[in-house]
Amino acid sequence: MRLLLERTLETLEDTQALAREALALFPPGALVVLQGPLGAGKTTFVRFLAEALGFRGRVTSPSYTLIHTYPTPEGPLIHADLYRLKDQRALLPQLEAAREEARLLVVEWGDPEVLEADLLLRLLPEGEARKAELWQLHPGQEEGV
Repeated sequence: MRLLLERTLETLEDTQALAREALALFPPGALVVLQGPLGAGKTTFVRFLAEALGFRGRVTSPSYTLIHTYPTPEGPLIHADLYRLKDQRALLPQLEAAREEARLLVVEWGDPEVLEADLLLRLLPEGEARKAELWQLHPGQEEGV
């Protein structure tokens, strides 16, 4: 694992800036796992990623549908929430099929090892703020990262 960036998020604008900065580090088709407790800002981060990719619709948590797809000019943004899923491997075929055409796959509550994720974003509460850490899980396998 290699730490790509670390930020303190005190405002929504900080989270929006993080999404724009992180997006530049996400190669096409990358699978990014988001970790953090309830209310840490995972879905908000995905909303700002979608906006940075040119999506202008509403971004919501896919807690009950498991997967939402947001069309963007760069390709679909796939947003999954595995909180309620007992066996994450059950969704692997669907994620792998989507990965071929997707600009990005972002998974909340996923196990990076089970999903064979490329990147991990941790959102950790620190008082009134949050600490964000973006980790590349397999350094050297992705060019340009």
